[in-house]
Amino acid sequence: MTATKKLIIASIAAALLPSMALAANPTNYGYLVDTNGKVVKDNYGECWRTGYWTPAMATAECDPNLVKKEEPKPEPAMAAQEPAPAPAPAPVPVTVQKVSLSADALFDFNKATLKPKGKTTLDDFVRDLESAKYDEVHVVGHADRIGSHAYNQKLSVRRADSVKDYLVSKGVPADKISAKGVGETEPVTKPGECVGRKSPKLIACLQPDRRVDIEVTATK
Repeated sequence: MTATKKLIIASIAAALLPSMALAANPTNYGYLVDTNGKVVKDNYGECWRTGYWTPAMATAECDPNLVKKEEPKPEPAMAAQEPAPAPAPAPVPVTVQKVSLSADALFDFNKATLKPKGKTTLDDFVRDLESAKYDEVHVVGHADRIGSHAYNQKLSVRRADSVKDYLVSKGVPADKISAKGVGETEPVTKPGECVGRKSPKLIACLQPDRRVDIEVTATK
């Protein structure tokens, strides 16, 4: 059915059906409605337009293609979040001072009691330490490979503890100093360098392995 024919029929229907209202909404006279306010439709399901109809009166029910669809409103932009501050770098321990003291200068052979000369050596170390800013003092005792591992381990621990106790007696804070022994596990001499059975020559050759290392560290 053409739009012209629909318009003529709508005009006739409006004249012949006085019981029909012109619009459900009194401000819109573009479509014919019945007494219940429902839009009158033909056998094809199309709405009857009145002679007053204009595209501006189009409704979604009758002319959905002519009704301007509302575009979805954009989502509000999220406020930019401030980046989290970078974590502060972890303090890096640095060596302030490290000395390696001959165990033979500190102790008699196979002993863990400090000799007078050994105490004098440690007194010099404490004086140097007084002018340094430090966090920790690590004392590590070492032994040569003569004897069993168990014996060397105990001897190295006893010597490290003797040095620690003396340093504490000279004013080094006890909570800043640690001591441990590692036996013969960290030798200075190379394999095959000192050979033969226990003898004065072998003992003298292994002298560098008998030592006490003291390392002072601080954090930046």
